[in-house]
Amino acid sequence: MLSIGGITPFTTIDYPGKLAAVLFCQGCPWRCEYCHNKHLLEMKQPVVHSWEDIIYFLEKRRGLLEAVVFSGGEPTMQQGLPDALVFVKGMGFLTGLHTGGAYPDLLIDCLPYLDWVGMDIKAPFELYERITRVSGSAKTAHKSAELLIQSNVPHQFRTTVDPFLLEDGRLQIMIELVQGWGEELILQEIRRI
Repeated sequence: MLSIGGITPFTTIDYPGKLAAVLFCQGCPWRCEYCHNKHLLEMKQPVVHSWEDIIYFLEKRRGLLEAVVFSGGEPTMQQGLPDALVFVKGMGFLTGLHTGGAYPDLLIDCLPYLDWVGMDIKAPFELYERITRVSGSAKTAHKSAELLIQSNVPHQFRTTVDPFLLEDGRLQIMIELVQGWGEELILQEIRRI
């Protein structure tokens, strides 16, 4: 169903207020320099965890975990994500998504099955390509942000504070943009590995 490149079996920080597991989906179209999951960027990698292994893992954690978060990579790169969300919800778990907003059309399909979304805002939209290194990334991210704002799904916008954002008031521009949406931008430190 999904290509899973890694799993965190137990976390208190990836879904607000809930005990969760994180499934790291393989593949991402963007190439952010500070990415701490570079091993997940390429879609064509050997399967680390089969979907059957994931089901077995989740079955054993019913009653212990409250939520399952799909992260990455970029989970919305995988067409099987909506079906996976339905399946996990059917097991009784809350569902969460970490996304950069690269695929708004698939995000639309996922929203009815999501209980919470954390969306990364990479830069002021006019400078997006300097972070993602992909043409058109600002347009898709902006559309995904609009979809989240219009949805009834609880969510948060956050950014990884790359040194690039500390120049020329870029971070302040982003904070004010998100405030203009009636939301708060959550700041995350870069994890150097």
